[in-house]
Amino acid sequence: MKNMLLAALAPLGMVPESKSGGFALSSPDIAANALMPQSFEFNGFGCSGENKSPELKWSGAPAGTKSFAVTVYDPDAPTGSGFWHWMVVNIPASASGLAKNAGVIGGANLPKGARHVRIDYGIYGWGGPCPPPGDQPHRYVFTVHALKTDKLDVPDDATAAVGGFMINANTIAKATFTARYGRPAA
Repeated sequence: MKNMLLAALAPLGMVPESKSGGFALSSPDIAANALMPQSFEFNGFGCSGENKSPELKWSGAPAGTKSFAVTVYDPDAPTGSGFWHWMVVNIPASASGLAKNAGVIGGANLPKGARHVRIDYGIYGWGGPCPPPGDQPHRYVFTVHALKTDKLDVPDDATAAVGGFMINANTIAKATFTARYGRPAA
């Protein structure tokens, strides 16, 4: 019954947000549901981290996966619409993860053919957490999307919302984990 439900929901982009049919995402650098180390923090906007993206690993992608996309989203950002911290598209179907610091601006550490989409900091790369001082730790939702297409033609000047729309319209499965990050009150 579960597999029939997943098969019915997948074309609609409505697959569950954790594991989907054995599809799993993890990081050797960040434990799920734990606080992220400061090294991943953004360097700017009052934050002084190293702004390096964590290593990500995935397994169990469903049959029919033609490429992957990775997103990191903060639903707790005080913007009214959350905050996109990382978006990578056109990751080859042969990939099983992203190396540490794959989010460096310019894409030098991405798999061949993959590229960044502009995030809410206005950059093309990893933009680490930088929640307001004193906020409760924010949630950072790391997601790998298995896509039904080899390539997404996301325009170079597209917003993260447009990138997210195109990713979700082509997702056949996704796997997520959530980490948290906060800064002490000033």
